[in-house]
Amino acid sequence: MSEHNSAESRNSKPSNSHLLLAVSVVVALVIVAIFVLSNRDNEQENAKFKQDVVVPEKTPTEVVNTARQEPATEVEEPAAPEPIVEPEPVTEPEPLPQREPEQPVAAPLPSLDNSDVALSEQISNYLNDTAMELVVTDDMIRRSVVFVDNLAQGKVAKNHFPVSKPQDNFMVIEDDIIITDPNSYERYTPYVNMLNAMSTAQLVRTYDKFKPLIREAYEEIGYDGGEFDLTLQEAIGELLETPIPETSLPLLQESVTYKYAYAEWEQLSDAQKLFLRMGPENMKKMKKRLQDLKVALAK
Repeated sequence: MSEHNSAESRNSKPSNSHLLLAVSVVVALVIVAIFVLSNRDNEQENAKFKQDVVVPEKTPTEVVNTARQEPATEVEEPAAPEPIVEPEPVTEPEPLPQREPEQPVAAPLPSLDNSDVALSEQISNYLNDTAMELVVTDDMIRRSVVFVDNLAQGKVAKNHFPVSKPQDNFMVIEDDIIITDPNSYERYTPYVNMLNAMSTAQLVRTYDKFKPLIREAYEEIGYDGGEFDLTLQEAIGELLETPIPETSLPLLQESVTYKYAYAEWEQLSDAQKLFLRMGPENMKKMKKRLQDLKVALAK
């Protein structure tokens, strides 16, 4: 009976409740196994990711304020004034002696007897050939000194003219009265032009250059050489005092000469009457030059 029971037990099928329970247990185990394996894989991946990925360290960034800021002004306490030290007097070096500029050495003057060439060359620097033909180049300084000395006395030294005499003769117009022919005035125009061709400065320069020889020549005729400057001024003044006629002056004939009909003109000095023969226009030009020369010589 017992063997029968045991065989029966082995051959009998499990019940549905037991089968359902077993299946539930197996499913539960499978779920648990999947969950465990899934967590393990995630942990390995995370660990590897942490090893391979390098996370840069964050560097603290300084915040810069771009707004314009006024620099902080430090208030300093006023420093104590430094003591004033008087500078020692500086001794200036003595100035070096300055050399006077070398003046051009003037060529020595020739002797009075040999002065014609030097004086002619000096004048020819200012006059053209036509004007130079009017100049008497024989004993020029002595001739001029004697002529000027006579002019200062109102006289005319006819033998000591420093220029040649006019080639044309004195002419008159005879009608009811005798008067000077105006064409006669033109005889003196070249002399006026010659004098005006030289400036006042050139005249004075020439006079100053040859003044030692002029004084020597003045001493030869019995005067103090230093007085010739005054004599020259008197000669110029004699001509400047000559009145200039506004109309033609009537003349009177005496033999081969003529004299002025009116006493106030005839009583003029010989030097002044010679000046009248130049005519009004030439007299005006000559007076202008003589006045400038007189002023220049007085300086």
